Formats: sequence, structure tokens, C-alpha cells
Amino acid sequence: MAKQIELDTVRAALGRVKYPGYATDIVTLGMVEEIAPGSDGTFAITLRQATENEDTLRQVAQQIHHVLSHELGLERIQLKARRLEPELGEKTGRVRLEGTRYVIAVASGKGGVGKSTVAANLAVALHQLGLSVGLLDADIYGPSTAMMFGTGDARPMAADKTRFLPVEKYGIKLISMAFFLTDKAPVIWRGPMVMSAVRQFLRETVWGKQDFLVVDLPPGTGDAQLTLAQQVALDGVVIVTTPQDVAVLDAVRAVKMFRQVHCPVLGIVENMSVFVCPDCGDEEEIFGRGGGERMAAEEGCKLLGRIPLYGEICHSGDSGTPLVLARPEHPASRVFMEVARQIVQQMPD
Repeated sequence: MAKQIELDTVRAALGRVKYPGYATDIVTLGMVEEIAPGSDGTFAITLRQATENEDTLRQVAQQIHHVLSHELGLERIQLKARRLEPELGEKTGRVRLEGTRYVIAVASGKGGVGKSTVAANLAVALHQLGLSVGLLDADIYGPSTAMMFGTGDARPMAADKTRFLPVEKYGIKLISMAFFLTDKAPVIWRGPMVMSAVRQFLRETVWGKQDFLVVDLPPGTGDAQLTLAQQVALDGVVIVTTPQDVAVLDAVRAVKMFRQVHCPVLGIVENMSVFVCPDCGDEEEIFGRGGGERMAAEEGCKLLGRIPLYGEICHSGDSGTPLVLARPEHPASRVFMEVARQIVQQMPD
């Protein structure tokens, strides 16, 4: 009986195996590397090992055996897990993303500097300039695009057997790990699975024709950043920092990493430059003074803008409408628009 079962049938059955804590399946997550039928009726399933957690691996194995043995009636199943090491030897990608004119990344050296807020408002600002824009939330461990754009329970729809359509909101195409997670589920993945997810978001999303793809990267200089640089030709990166020295120190590391993989640094955005009192309008430099400006001068980068710390920026993100849309005349919205204009001016013809 096993010999008569088609590979597509086995793959479809594996598509019903949910990764523990996730709303999506192991096929969609890219965990199924190979399905190989044997001459004796055995099906060998090779999985990319996403975690070291033995209980999680056991749950996945039990689900696989259930759908293949009990539902399909396969008598012999060989299950293998392959640990992947990061492909550190790959050269920097120089392949254009089909249909996308420019790909830019928004990065930071450390977390908590407002990088995702900058990415979301930058994407909206570019769209406000009359450009078609996609936003890829590559912050696998801390995806926030779904909340910032108020997408609710929206999920990407399948375009065909291997590709999916992005979620659209406010005229912007969105893809994020948040669309594939159950509520508040943590992402506990090893580096290679993060790299695989970034590859899938880039290559298997039907972006269509668009002027810009903005990629919101996780903080630091790790797997996601390296994978993006390896997989696609980047037209530039925006580095986000706060004025304080510790944030600037990490942001400098990010600048040097992107230069090492030959990615143009479009400039620095100094976020939370000053705190503006909502009652009296007084400004207080609670995170120090001029860190982004000094960094730009020392690294030979442009200072694209200084964004003050307003409560409205946080409230708009939490409510699902980026500030540039919610309050286009707000002082911070005007800074985001100016940053967007400077980025467009730096794009190659």
C-alpha cells in the first residue's frame, strides 16, 4: 500500500502537522527538507531541526507518525532530523528580488531603540510619497508588524503550492512571523531555522511589482542580517540608534557589519533624541545628547533625522495605525517623511 501513495499525498499529510505552539504547519515553516520513498515501501522524512528541546521534537515526531501511519496507512516510516550550520562562507547576494525595484533594510545594534517603529513609519512615509511598498518583518524573535498595523487575525493566503500572498493594510504589503504564530507563542529556534524563515519570506512571498521592500531586521549582527545580505542585493541600510553611548557603540558594530558585506549605509536615524513634555512642550535629553550626530560624523554617514520621544508615537503603534498615517502633521511624522525623501534620493537609477 505504501508504494502506491504519491509524494504529494505524503506532503499534504505533513501539512496537517502543526509545530507546537504555532498556528502553522511544519511544511509551511520549511522544516520538511526531503520526502524520499524507498524500494521496500519505506518513506524517509528528513526534517530541519528547529530546536534542541526534546519534548518539542517528540511532539512533532508523534504527530508525523499519527498522520502518516494512522491516516495514510504507511507501514514503514523513517524520520531523520538534520542540524544545519549557518552558511557563513556564502558570498554577499547580488540577485535582484524579482518585481522589486529597491530593497532597503532597517537595522540596529541593540534592541529597544525603536527600530520597528522607524521601519513601520518609514514604509508608510514611502507609500505617502506615491510609491508602492512592501514591509518584511524579519525580526523573527520579536515580530511587531501585526500589532503596529492592526492586522488582527489576518493570515497570508496561499498563492500556489509553495508561495503565499502577503497581508495588505493601508496599501502596504506585509509579511511577518507574527502571522504564523498563535497568540503570545515564543519563537524558540536555532540560528539555521531563522535563516530559513528569512529566505522563505523573501523568496516565497508573492510581492508582485513594487518600488520598495523595507526589511525590519532583528537587533544585532547575527543570522537574519547575514542571510538577508547573502540572499538578495541590498540597495542600502538605515541604522537606528538612540543618543546614549551604549546604543551608539552597538550601532557602530552594525554599520561595520553591513559595510563588510558591501551594503551601502544610507544613514543614521537618531530615535528618542529628546523627550518632549506633553503639557509644557519643554525638551529634556534623557538619553544623552548628539550620539547619532557624532556617530554619523565619525563613520562618514548621513544623519537622516532626529526623532523626538513623543507619547503619540507609542500610542499610534499600539493602536495599529503608524503615526505618519494617524497624525501626518505631527512633528515626528514630518521627520519620518524627510527621512523617506532622503532615502529615495539615494537610490540608484
